[in-house]
Amino acid sequence: MGASQDTTPQEQAVAQNEQVIVDVGAVAAAERARRPHFLPPIAREVAPLAFRRWLAAGWSDLRAFWPINAFFGLAFAGMGHLLALIFTQAPAYLMAAISGFLLVGPFVCTGCYELSRNRELGAGCSLWCAATAFKGSFKNITIFAVLLLILELLWGRASLVLFALFYEGGIPDGADVLASFLRLENAAFVIAYLLVGGFFAALVFITAVVAIPMLLDRPVDAITAGLTSFRVCLAHPLPLALWGAAIALLTLLAMLPAFLGLIVVGPWLGHATWHAYRELVPREEAPGEPPEPNDQSDSARSAR
Repeated sequence: MGASQDTTPQEQAVAQNEQVIVDVGAVAAAERARRPHFLPPIAREVAPLAFRRWLAAGWSDLRAFWPINAFFGLAFAGMGHLLALIFTQAPAYLMAAISGFLLVGPFVCTGCYELSRNRELGAGCSLWCAATAFKGSFKNITIFAVLLLILELLWGRASLVLFALFYEGGIPDGADVLASFLRLENAAFVIAYLLVGGFFAALVFITAVVAIPMLLDRPVDAITAGLTSFRVCLAHPLPLALWGAAIALLTLLAMLPAFLGLIVVGPWLGHATWHAYRELVPREEAPGEPPEPNDQSDSARSAR
């Protein structure tokens, strides 16, 4: 009692303010715990060379499911040959075709994501399981595909505008376009073509870098998945830029030997992308509650 009487009015006021701050903090923490997360938390720290770890983990998954991965690899090789055909027959639409490759690629990789996901959970996965993995999130994946399709249409329109504005001599055939790039006969066209193409490629990458694996793995909508991809790239620009450069370089090298390298590189990058997603968007697990395998998995079907 004597101690309380000895305190000055200033000390009492300070103590009351501290108590108010504690109470406000407790209320805010309780509110955050109660409300659902609109946007999931992302990794706070990512090493600049984290892509090497993702590629190593993806290579392990590639070897573990090689017979199934060969199916998806052949699909990538087929897409590469389709690009070559468009280049020779309708080069003005090459940029749109490349954007289509970037659009379809992540969705083809959905099967690879499912293989990696089930391996992580210790569950089996057949070719049918991997090929139909998108069914559980079909609606949201379709919405996200429409968003990327809009980017593809804009990319294709930009390609035609560039040919109209910068290329001299009308729409060229495939040989003329290749000569223009190699000999830089039309510098303005080449520079504009690469800048605009790089812009749209970067935009697709930023929008989809973790979006498709996230839609497959979590009950989130397409907007949330796309915004999460943007947040990841904004929070970790250097690791993600290096990851995008690694994807572009490996894809380019895989295309050189008649697109045969895509049989390996396509699924490999798909598995690596899953591991990138798992590190960049860590799962919030309730204590003692491990994640459930996908209903499409072999183990889930056998349990039924």
